[in-house]
Order: sequence, then C-alpha cells, then structure tokens
Amino acid sequence: MNAPIRKLAVASLVLFMALLLAVTYIQVVQAPTLNADPRNRRTLYQEFNSHRGPIIVDGTNVAYSQEVDDDYGYQRFYSDGALYAPVTGFYSVVVGRAGLERYSNNLLNGSSDSLWFNRLQTVLMGKTPQGSSVETTLDASVQEAAAKALGENRGAAVAIDIATGNILAMVTSPSYDPNDLATHDRAAAANRYQELLDADGDPLINRAIAGDTYPPGSVFKLITAATALETGQQGLDELDGTDAYRLPQSSSTVGNFGGGACSPSGSISLLDALRISCNTAFASLGNQLGDAALRAQADRFGFDTALSIPMPVTESRFPDDLDAPQTALAAIGQGSVRVTPLQVAMISAAIGGGGMLLQPQLVKQVRTADLTVVERAERHELGQAVSAETAQELTDMMIEVVKSGTGTRAQLSGVTVAGKTGTAESGTGKAPHAWFTGFAPAENPRIAVAVVVENGGSAGSEATGGTVAAPIAAAILKAGLK
Repeated sequence: MNAPIRKLAVASLVLFMALLLAVTYIQVVQAPTLNADPRNRRTLYQEFNSHRGPIIVDGTNVAYSQEVDDDYGYQRFYSDGALYAPVTGFYSVVVGRAGLERYSNNLLNGSSDSLWFNRLQTVLMGKTPQGSSVETTLDASVQEAAAKALGENRGAAVAIDIATGNILAMVTSPSYDPNDLATHDRAAAANRYQELLDADGDPLINRAIAGDTYPPGSVFKLITAATALETGQQGLDELDGTDAYRLPQSSSTVGNFGGGACSPSGSISLLDALRISCNTAFASLGNQLGDAALRAQADRFGFDTALSIPMPVTESRFPDDLDAPQTALAAIGQGSVRVTPLQVAMISAAIGGGGMLLQPQLVKQVRTADLTVVERAERHELGQAVSAETAQELTDMMIEVVKSGTGTRAQLSGVTVAGKTGTAESGTGKAPHAWFTGFAPAENPRIAVAVVVENGGSAGSEATGGTVAAPIAAAILKAGLK
C-alpha cells in the first residue's frame, strides 16, 4: 500500500471514529437534555400522544385526557379548572407543567420507577401503555366552600384532616383556568400565559404553599404561648396588660389594637392575653423567653423544614440572631417572621392532635389503569410539637378566643370551635393581612383550618382577623364537619 492510500485510509478511519463518537455522545449523553428541550417538537408529540392518567377529587376526574385528531393525539381537560388550579396546575405544550401535573408527572405518564412491573406486563401483553391515576386527598365540598367563602378576596385557605394530615381543601385567590394553557393552539396558550404573568395579583402563584410568604401577626402568639407553657415560664397570670410596651434599647413602643390597655389593673393572664390578643403581654413575654426558645418551638411546629406534598412548600421562617426589640416583635408575629397558610394550618392541627405534628399530604393513592393501587399515603409523624398537656391548655385558651374574644365570628351552632385571630401589618401605607386559624370540634378535633385575606380584602384598613378571616374559616369548618 503506497503512502497516499495509507493516509486516506487513516483519515477515513479517524472520520468514522469521530462520527461514531458524535452519534454515541448525542444518543447517550445529550439525549435527556434534548428530550427535555421544550423546542423539541418530536418529544412533545411523543409525550402528548401517550395516554395520561387523570387527577381525581372525590371520585371525579378534575384533570383528564381525551383523544383528539391532531398531531398531539390527546388533549388535556380540566373540570372546574379555576377551583382546582392550585392543586392540578396545568399541562401545556407551550409552557410545560405546574402543580401535580409537574410533581406527579412520572406517575401520570406511567414512567415512574414504581410502575416498572406494570409497564413490563403491558409490553408483554401487547397493550398500549397508559398512565396512572392520582387520587387527591381533597374533599370537594370543603374545597368548594373554601373558594366560595374566600370569594374575590386575595389570599388563601387550607383545611387539614387532623387525624391523618390529609389536605381537605387548598384554595388560592385569584386563580386561573388551566384549560387556557392546555390548548394545542400554541399562540393562544403563549399569549394567555403571558397575560397571567402580567396580571395583577399573580394568579399563577399558589399562595397556600408558595410565593411571597406572609407575616403571621397574632396567630404566631400560639407559638409564643406554647413556648411559655413548654418551658415552665413563671408569672403567666401577671403579664403586661398596659397600653404600651417599650421595646428594649429603643424609644419605640408596641401598642394594642385600639390603643387601650388590656387590663384596668395593668396585668393580665396568659389565657386572657390570648383571648383578646394583647400585644403588650406577648411582646414582653417574648423578651422574657428569648429568641432561641421561640425559634426552637417554631421549629418543632415545622418552621425552617423542607416539605413536599408532593409540590414543594416554601419554608416558613423564624429569623436568626434577633436582638431584644426584634424578639419582642417576633413574639407577636411581626418583624421578619414569615409563614405559609399551610404552616399556620399545621400549627392548629398539631394543637388539635394532642401536640403531634403530621406531614401534610395531598395525594391519597395512585392506581394503574387496571385499578391496582401502587402507592398509598400513610400517616407520617414529623415529631411532637408540644406535650399533650400543653396542647390541651392551648385548646382551652383557643376556645375562649372564639367564645368571648376576638374570634366570635368563627362560632358554629352546636359546635365548639377553638381558634386564633391575627391582624398582620404588611408594610407602610398598606392595609393589614387578616388571619384566622383553628379547629373543630374542640372536644374531639377533626378539621384544622387557616385563612389569610391579603390587605383586609374589601374591608381594607378596617379589617381584622376576627371580622374578615374568621367567618371564612367558619364556613370551611361547617362544610368539613358535614
């Protein structure tokens, strides 16, 4: 073989090897990235041309797929779309997925590792692969009652089954219709998505678990009271009931709602301080307890803990390294303390459940197309937030809040409700957020709720948790107890 032929053969071999390596790299290394690229129409057609399982509430498909005569094969539809959008999310050929459509995607499309045996059977039997159904823990009547009661107010509402941790309702307002994003008209879906991104009130945000977290205001006093009881704090019958508490190292003061004293004598018990939501009592108590004790108790209630339901939940936060003035403000739920409505519902659920904090759950079970259950939620204890004795003492105080304190508008005929109101400052020149959290029946707790109405809703600066949020919570509890 002469030199030119040898050189040509070597060059051909190098080119062949380069081609082989390039193909291997693309098919093995780059394949997942290319498949996930939203610009890859072939991947979209393949994914949307497969059967996708439904999302179910109380036996009804609230998200489901039907065969259609277009390039995608199946169209996703949503029943009562705006009602369940915070839970289902959307499944779109343009903007991808959100909610359970995203975080249970591998179950809905049948690709989950837990479904491998089902996939094998399907292949061996020559059947068309199908996704699994995801059955939620939601109670349709409670969800509907929560949405109706919250109405056009911006905010969120959550209801939890105290015995199991199952989420019975999760409503956020404003909402949106996922059908607008699920359309196969790519231009229409893209335009609607941009409209929702630009819309006032951020309708795509699930306020119950994500987005900007809220200052809790006086609902945080439950944690301050729990800290005092758990640590054996003395002098709980003689807290500061004056009209103003001067913050340490400061000329600023903390006053009470309405500007008056909480007690003619200038001192007040922990029970009455919680009943009428006395700021001076809890601010001074917070400094006596210290930020470390408050933080430890908040953490036992689930603060600074990563949760998924399976959607990720933004962590509620009790700030680090507070000085004395900041600690006083934190003790009444102001300053840098931030929460999600789900977290606030978990606090009430733990108190109603004898002090045990449970993992909240949104998916009850998963079934394959032949109705075989492949996953089932089980009660999962996160830890003892407070002792049973402390839980009972807090319950007794919360009963008084609703019986004769700030939460009387949460009362239900024939049912004892335990609760706590909150009116949280939300920024200079802005109306306060209105809160209510609680549970019922107080003697045998079944359902815990949390409601937040942003900036007082239609009541604006005149709003309080007792006047705005408490009636909403009562409507949710009433529906759940039926």
